[in-house]
Amino acid sequence: MAPNISAYDSHSTLVYCGANSPPSHRITRMAKVLGFMVLLALSALICEAAMFKPISDSHRSAALELFTPTHGSFSSLEETYEALRTFEVLGIEKQPDIRAASCASVVDTLSSSSSALKDLFQALRVNGILKCELNKKALAGIAPRLKDAVNNAISLLDYYYSVGSLVLVKGLSSIMEVHLESADSVFRAIKAFGQSDGRWRYSSNNPESSTYAAGIALESLAGIISLASSEIDQSLISMVKNDISNLFDGLEKYDDGAYYFDEKLVDGRGHQGPLSASSAVVRGVTAFAAVSTEKLNLPGDKILGLARFLLGAGVPGNAKDLYYQIDALASLENNRVSIPLVLSLPASVLSLTRKNQLKVNVNTVLGSAAPSLTVKLKQIFSSGSKDASVIDQDLKFDHKNAVHYLDALPKDIDVGSYIFSFEVFLHDSDHKTIYATGGRTKVPIYITGAIKVDNAEIAVLDNDIGNVETQKKLDFAGENAISLSANHLQKLRLSFQLTSPLGHAFKPHQAFLKLRHESKVDHIFVVGNFGKQFEIILDFLGLVEKFFYLSGRYDIQLTVGDAVMENSFLQPLGSVELDLPEPPEKAARPPPQAVDPSSRFGPKAEIAHVFRVPEKRPPRDLSYAFLALVLLPFLGFLVGLLRLHVNLKNFPTASGPAMFAILFHLLIAAVLSLYVLFWSQWNLFQTLRALGFLGIFLLFVGHRTLSHLASTSAKLKSA
Repeated sequence: MAPNISAYDSHSTLVYCGANSPPSHRITRMAKVLGFMVLLALSALICEAAMFKPISDSHRSAALELFTPTHGSFSSLEETYEALRTFEVLGIEKQPDIRAASCASVVDTLSSSSSALKDLFQALRVNGILKCELNKKALAGIAPRLKDAVNNAISLLDYYYSVGSLVLVKGLSSIMEVHLESADSVFRAIKAFGQSDGRWRYSSNNPESSTYAAGIALESLAGIISLASSEIDQSLISMVKNDISNLFDGLEKYDDGAYYFDEKLVDGRGHQGPLSASSAVVRGVTAFAAVSTEKLNLPGDKILGLARFLLGAGVPGNAKDLYYQIDALASLENNRVSIPLVLSLPASVLSLTRKNQLKVNVNTVLGSAAPSLTVKLKQIFSSGSKDASVIDQDLKFDHKNAVHYLDALPKDIDVGSYIFSFEVFLHDSDHKTIYATGGRTKVPIYITGAIKVDNAEIAVLDNDIGNVETQKKLDFAGENAISLSANHLQKLRLSFQLTSPLGHAFKPHQAFLKLRHESKVDHIFVVGNFGKQFEIILDFLGLVEKFFYLSGRYDIQLTVGDAVMENSFLQPLGSVELDLPEPPEKAARPPPQAVDPSSRFGPKAEIAHVFRVPEKRPPRDLSYAFLALVLLPFLGFLVGLLRLHVNLKNFPTASGPAMFAILFHLLIAAVLSLYVLFWSQWNLFQTLRALGFLGIFLLFVGHRTLSHLASTSAKLKSA
């Protein structure tokens, strides 16, 4: 279906071939594990059906999330207007307070003579919503400037901004009156950018035409008509109406009835996708129809198709696309061309067990009430079949809840996926020219119910003649804990019956039998069916290689499920003890089991480092004797100093060098004291750390002291 568009969300259901799934309902673990294949298969059956819903609270939540101001304001006036316009259409009351900052920006822009046309246009649009307090003197010079811009315009965007600004200035009726005397010539100048296929060029120098440009061109032409001081030449109006018809001839269509305008031009404005192009055309066409004296004869199904496309976009993921969607839907909500009515279902999943009623809503695109009408159920198509049941039944209308409903589903409706075909009939004949109902609307509906399981049994058979050796009944409504035993010459048979609520044979999308060996090796088999009967026979003789010759206990588990089966189940049945032959030498081995991520990336065991246990110290007397021997050379050193008549005559006398000399000797003493600490208390690491700290200062003060002594000695020798 549509590119870059959500296929399924909480407010809009689009069923696309191979790309969507039916709504979820009550289902067990089996459907969560294996349900994807079911959903994929069901979606392929209803490619031509879709359900669209008007805007909802999801859009309002998205608007508040996407349009978030920074420090009380948006980045530009354009973004400010898009946010305010979106909030206004969606009726959001609790919106960000940006009035003060936005109005200040509006006043500055309108008061500046150097403001660009685009900035003036955006400022006037923001003012149209906020109603800022404007300076009348500043506004007095805007209209002449804008008229000059219209007369000097050379591109479509110049006309769009200048004409749009004049229309907004005209809306300030209490301030000034605005008219264009040369409206015909301006109209012709804009029309000159048009092409025969209904698209427009941005300028005469650019030969490429654009659908998005067609939308803003139609808005500009609508502005010229509203500003004209005299009536525009009707031949020009007729030419534009013909251009609009040609433009709508180029609409693209999806199988579900949605129409959209594609955009192939990529220019300096960036790529305009189907959503922005369709939004621009919708705004332009509705604006032109609002000021034209003649009604535009456009097919109602195409207007409704455009509404379906815009609603089918779901909740866009960026602010720009959300604005395009909401602004275009607001234009369709009340226009002079055709107001689309959207048929939707509050719930597209109906339960036979709970006897749900079929309910249908018909509203405008923004959720307003529709005029008096009747909804008729015309046909019901079964999944996988082109044959349809002709119903042709009127739905009743609940005035209190404003919903159309069917008391009970047709009696022949069983569980499954269906396509319901509805048609809307307006009571007032005059409304047929005002509203677009689109003929028949096909909607996918899923009928769910509880499936009956009967005659469930499991048996061990002899391989040769098929006699039953062991047979046990199964109860899927409760718990099963059977215990079987078999060898490689026997077979295992499992059989059961599935019946729908109407007694028909039911074939689920998933029926699997799983055997898990005690070594966690799994083997999964598909359970076949023959009408109501489901049966699988496992011949262990032919499966010994698949089982890797692993004897032992195998847990048995049965999985049966379907998207429309309310009692889908994944149930353990018990176990079977298999006695298989010994494996040959070259037999395949079981595959390695998956590694638990928690064991690979989880916390590691703590590493505790233990230092070597200190060795036993020698006796105290021996240590003291050794200390005396160590101190003996030191005493000899002192005696030698006295014998040599050592004195302190060369000790520095100046304050600076004396201080460094004292520190030098103290640090030497500190280093010597480290030896004492090392032998008595500290370990090697503590000693080296302290030595490194003291060594830095010792090196510094020692260098200063020795430098001073060398300098003094040199002076004495020279003297």
